[in-house]
Amino acid sequence: MAIASLSLATIGCKTGNVKQENGIKESKKEVIAIIDKVNNRWQSTHPESGNAFWHVSAYHTGNMEAYKVTQNKKYLDYSMAWAEKNQWMGAKSTDKSEWKYNYGETDKYVLFGDWQICFQTYIDLYNFTGKNDPKKIARAREVMEYEMSTPQNDYWWWVDGLYMVMPVMTKLYNVTENEMYLEKLHSYLQYADSIMYDEEAKLYFRDAKYVYPKHKSANGKKDFWARGDGWIFAGYAKIIQDLPKSAKHREEYISRFKDMAKALAATQKKGGYWTRSILDPEHAPGPETSGTAFFTYGFMWGINNGFLDKKEYLPIVQKSWNYLTTFALQPDGTLGYVQPIGEKAIPGQVVDKNSTADFGVGAFLLAASEVYRYVK
Repeated sequence: MAIASLSLATIGCKTGNVKQENGIKESKKEVIAIIDKVNNRWQSTHPESGNAFWHVSAYHTGNMEAYKVTQNKKYLDYSMAWAEKNQWMGAKSTDKSEWKYNYGETDKYVLFGDWQICFQTYIDLYNFTGKNDPKKIARAREVMEYEMSTPQNDYWWWVDGLYMVMPVMTKLYNVTENEMYLEKLHSYLQYADSIMYDEEAKLYFRDAKYVYPKHKSANGKKDFWARGDGWIFAGYAKIIQDLPKSAKHREEYISRFKDMAKALAATQKKGGYWTRSILDPEHAPGPETSGTAFFTYGFMWGINNGFLDKKEYLPIVQKSWNYLTTFALQPDGTLGYVQPIGEKAIPGQVVDKNSTADFGVGAFLLAASEVYRYVK
């Protein structure tokens, strides 16, 4: 593996004289402090609830993980206020005859995955608050059950959508025990794989427009966009943890997750980050935080749950976590070096310490929550 290796230092535990080889220098208390620093900064500078579109909703998926590990009620309340403001809905059209699933930002695009990611957090809130208020998940069920009643299987035609909606399917399965959620998850994912997955590289193109050799990076290589592969790598972690052990396709998803982990580990840069075009660092050079944070989450989750070998993959996380906390994270709690909203690595695009975004903070919170779970 073409990676500068890091030795695992023996770290003295902050709470006593016990020494442990955990490879992450922070204690649990210190990881919580990092989560609070980043999340308090974001929430204090964004006091108004945003809409339920993908980028705001992606932040809330991270905020939910932060709530799980911190039990900070302020985080729960922040997402509750957002869900209430959006009426526990995504796109709001009630006329099924006009519902669409190509790209769209208006209320007609009910079946477009960027308007469905909000359901992940609504389901979490339903579960966290006692499962006694069906209205929290009523729209999620109405939309997804209508979608599953149609003959189409091409709903997930861009890689971001796999993070947006795959976990909605497993979460609703766990609430309803309706096997159709798992059957359609597999059907829709098979379609996505057929148009975006590269069997040789074990990575996903962003969508059919970017498949090689139709599209090439600046240096003629396959152009895999870091945040795009971050979406799906994190998406696999989320669905595998939600699936029952007996689920029909679980082993298939685990195998894909492991293949991606191996491919991603081999492309990490010495500074701990991934460049925006994974296989062509010169296409858009320099660090990028959102993809790196999603990868860190996936690797750490895989280690925590026994799917990835600690000896092989912990050095990857050490370096990426170090990048996230000492380079991307600014003194005031702002998370920098997040590539702006887009769908590809853009040569010449400025991504610097002032480049931040809600979805990047969400990805960081996912990663930090898994690091917390790992630290002894």
